[in-house]
Amino acid sequence: MNLFKLRRYSDEGQIEPSGPVVKSALASVHTIPVAEEPRTVFVRGQGSWMWDSLGRTYLDFTQGGAANSLGHCPQAVVNALNAQAQSLINPGHDQQHRSLVDLTRRLRDSTRSDQTYFFDSGAQACDGAITLARRWGQLHRGGACGVISAGGSSFEPEVQGSGKVPFNDLAALHAAVDAQTVAIVLEPIQSDAGVIPASRDYLQGVARLCRELDILLILDEAQTGMGRCGVLLCEESYDVRADIVVLGKGLGGGMPLAALLVRGGACCALPGELEGDHHGGALMTAAGLAVLQSVLEPGFLPRVQYTGQHMGAGLARLAQRYHTSEVRGQGLLWGMLLKDDRAAAVVDAARQEGLLINAPQADCLRFSPALTVSRADIDEMLLRLGRALARVNATKPASRFSLMA
Repeated sequence: MNLFKLRRYSDEGQIEPSGPVVKSALASVHTIPVAEEPRTVFVRGQGSWMWDSLGRTYLDFTQGGAANSLGHCPQAVVNALNAQAQSLINPGHDQQHRSLVDLTRRLRDSTRSDQTYFFDSGAQACDGAITLARRWGQLHRGGACGVISAGGSSFEPEVQGSGKVPFNDLAALHAAVDAQTVAIVLEPIQSDAGVIPASRDYLQGVARLCRELDILLILDEAQTGMGRCGVLLCEESYDVRADIVVLGKGLGGGMPLAALLVRGGACCALPGELEGDHHGGALMTAAGLAVLQSVLEPGFLPRVQYTGQHMGAGLARLAQRYHTSEVRGQGLLWGMLLKDDRAAAVVDAARQEGLLINAPQADCLRFSPALTVSRADIDEMLLRLGRALARVNATKPASRFSLMA
């Protein structure tokens, strides 16, 4: 993309509108609120960039919470959706169709899985994973149904014998497992908790515990899968293999699509047992197939690793300059931990600089750009983030502000 053609703020923050102007205030009156009142109405996106109704340009390093794996309006997904919409849109959730069959086969082959189930969201897929674990417990553990969740994940234990234990604490996990436990579920990287990676020893220890006790390992990769961490599935970077993997977010490239990858004895669901709305509609699976084919192209994942290392190194330099606490992550999923709860202020300052990032925790910034992001766009992000950090630093009294030492 030619950066010189992108429209930016003037010194006064005003430029001539580009296309139809939509007033945010009017739009919000007739919209059920899902967050605070929207301050911007976006009208167009391309790659790592978005434009609002006033023609202002934003560099997007959130990408819909990592859902837009190939960025905004990637040609592969646009072409797949156009072609699918002209042939078959909604055959019904209980009907087979070509894009569903093709995506199923490609996912199974590329992840060495035995069965695949499709859903509309990662939350539905997590519910499906727990249903499978309970079914497995009925068949192989005398009706046991307990599931241990390590750290925060999309799963909230609701059945007897289930519970939560701290993340990266193998001793606590050992202590929590009992005769009623059928599965352990965790995210390889705790994204919403502040981009906290599992240590290699910890995750391998969890996998070993599951093998020794003959219980299931469920990895929630709704945010870490589909190349986000520089490998197709994050489990590969830890050299572990789960019985059930939850996919979501980036699988649909922005379309509502999630999946379960099931292996071995965990393939035990009865027909119709896994609930969902569409189970992989034609449009969603066509988009998913386009995303998967792109991610599996030669050189794609090594490029994610390369650009991810570049971004991580750049964030580390900023952290050192502004004395923030820590930078952590993998591939193109990174978090910057601050020394106080000013993450929301930095997010707001970044927005004024035309940079979109988010704060999963009050003291943590998160960066999840398109997997196709360029080094030039990463460098531009670092410049804008540096200005945002400086802006927040300048508005906080030195005696109370702890983002800088």
